[in-house]
Amino acid sequence: MRTRRKRQPKLLYVLAGIIGGLIMLFFAFPSIVVWEQKNLGIQSPFPVSVDPIKKTIKPNASADLLFADPTSTEAAVFNAKGIFAAVARVIADTPLYQFAAIEAGIPNILTINPGLRKEQVAALIGKRLGWDANKQKQFTQLPPVSTVQLEEGTIAPGDYSIAAGDSILAVQEQVQQRFEDEVLSRYTPAVQKIVPLEQGLTIASIIERETSDPQEMRIISGVIWNRLFADMKLQMDSTLQYAKATGKGPWWPQVVPRDKYIKSPYNTYQNEGLPPGPISAPSTAAVLAALNPVKTSCLYYFHDDDGEIYCSDTYEQHVGSLKKLYGQGR
Repeated sequence: MRTRRKRQPKLLYVLAGIIGGLIMLFFAFPSIVVWEQKNLGIQSPFPVSVDPIKKTIKPNASADLLFADPTSTEAAVFNAKGIFAAVARVIADTPLYQFAAIEAGIPNILTINPGLRKEQVAALIGKRLGWDANKQKQFTQLPPVSTVQLEEGTIAPGDYSIAAGDSILAVQEQVQQRFEDEVLSRYTPAVQKIVPLEQGLTIASIIERETSDPQEMRIISGVIWNRLFADMKLQMDSTLQYAKATGKGPWWPQVVPRDKYIKSPYNTYQNEGLPPGPISAPSTAAVLAALNPVKTSCLYYFHDDDGEIYCSDTYEQHVGSLKKLYGQGR
């Protein structure tokens, strides 16, 4: 009796096709994310509403428009809100993907968050690429980016595509190119004439460490500029953290009252004006806020335990708000 050959179910071919497609997407996601993020950027010159010479802040419709719509602000460059980017980040953070990427030598996604020190960025990249401490240190010694010679403030936050075996120079070049594309290309000579690049990046880096909310960034920027206009010390805790950190503990240690007496050019409780340079990697939203502060009469501010910001025109009002919330002016 002749037996009939069983026909291979079409379902198996369909499943094989789906699995194959997912595998291809699995390894293509890094390129998708980087492409998407690059094309979310708004490449027009930065608007500027502050005038350091005249010590004034003028309304700027262009800046207001960017901050009014969260989907069109510079934060969109970092957030990369597309569905592929969101899925890719989840995949890229899984041990399976990272193992597969290393074994296959394919690109891997690394997210650099805003507000990190150069040492933190080096450690993140080093962990992903297997760099030792010496290679991480070499990475932080970035060669000059165009006319900029700053160690901090020139690492643009965002998603980077890196692969096992990438040289230090290759990663540096990618970081530099991102900074060129997202900041330097928009920080035109006209902008520099009003707010020099180093000054803008330094203020932006402080703002980035003080808040992650784009609207609050403009308020804090207004307080910083008001203090600079009035020749007041900035008294920003984030600069104390930068001065206090040694690398043997957290890079952003908790500030205590005695830290206000630390001897450091970055101690803005003791030194007038801005610190010598940036203290972190600012987002483009922070750079935009540094150039376009909200016009305010506030000279003091603090965040409560829920993260809400309180601004005051005078020190007495500032202490009064603290006492009302906490029973003491801390």
